[in-house]
Amino acid sequence: MKDIRAVSKYLAGLGYGSRKEVETAIRRGRVKGIDGAGVGVGGAWEEVTFDGEPLDPPPGMVIAMHKPAGFTCSRSDAGSLVYELLPPRYLKRDPALSTVGRLDAATTGLLLFTDDGQLLHRLISPKSAVEKVYEVALARPLEGHEGQAFASGTLVLRGEDKPLKPATLEVTGERAARVTLTEGRYHQVRRMFAAVGNHVETLHRARFGALTLDGLAEGEWRLLAPEEVAGLG
Repeated sequence: MKDIRAVSKYLAGLGYGSRKEVETAIRRGRVKGIDGAGVGVGGAWEEVTFDGEPLDPPPGMVIAMHKPAGFTCSRSDAGSLVYELLPPRYLKRDPALSTVGRLDAATTGLLLFTDDGQLLHRLISPKSAVEKVYEVALARPLEGHEGQAFASGTLVLRGEDKPLKPATLEVTGERAARVTLTEGRYHQVRRMFAAVGNHVETLHRARFGALTLDGLAEGEWRLLAPEEVAGLG
């Protein structure tokens, strides 16, 4: 059998329990495949099962979720958290699973999670210029000047002194628009419309880089394939 300490360390990192709890599970036969050839840290973990199920993905995983309204992205806020929509053991992973940026409680749409710290920081960095597309419903009709203001590169949000990067606005209805950003400041889309005299009633993120929701219903999530992760930016 492979070194039980190495196996328990790996499985504990995936959130299956403390190392002591995992060692107990191993001794009780709940973990299978750990004495197959090549199984071990850096080896063929796909051969290992826990309670008859394949192991969760190793560190470096990326998740896409269709975030519903009413859920926040913090681990400590009161109320419903987006992490509650994932398997409970995902919160015990080490490295920790985090959201890639945040969507406020009222905003729906595409939300990413990862335990890859380098990828997370690259995607949220102002230098990354990853496109994010939002569908917006407004309280008042558009007046026609908003697109020019957003594209100017001179729009300054209240409380800030640095202008926003140019963004594009596509009118999709009298009180509806599609906005494409390449940065992600706090409540940016809502504050942009406030700066031009309007109010966002509903906000939905439809795209992040090349990735869309691709049929995910609200509250559903899926793991991204390596090629999808590569296309994020």
